[in-house]
Amino acid sequence: MQVMLRKSVGGLKMVNHRIMMNPGVFPVGKNRPDANPSSNKAADRQFEQVLAQQLQTQTPLKFSQHARQRLQSRNIHLSEGDMTQLEQAIGKVAQKGARDSLILMQDKNVAFVVSVKNNTVITAMDGQNLKENVFTNIDSAVIT
Repeated sequence: MQVMLRKSVGGLKMVNHRIMMNPGVFPVGKNRPDANPSSNKAADRQFEQVLAQQLQTQTPLKFSQHARQRLQSRNIHLSEGDMTQLEQAIGKVAQKGARDSLILMQDKNVAFVVSVKNNTVITAMDGQNLKENVFTNIDSAVIT
């Protein structure tokens, strides 16, 4: 069967009144011949982990003004080891793609609400303020 090319415009070809895509152009999504969803997901996860680690090492942990006031008013003191533990917990949830997290440090009986994206502690609570408290706008929790 002989096919006659009538028109070629922008990678599209008109063949016998049917539009056919240029063989080098594929639609986005599952129908691509080279699409392997499992390898793409693994690559995405690996990229997210590397990105989170890079962001974590580049941006030091910050405390919002509100968090600093709460630490002072609730007499919460963090040692260097506590800071390391807090940073590691933030790193773990960052690798999982979390944005805002509750981090509960059981040994100190304190909790922090953290903006993972901004690497910033938003607020801090001691044991007294943890009881019967409702935490909103978080997408993850870490218990250390």
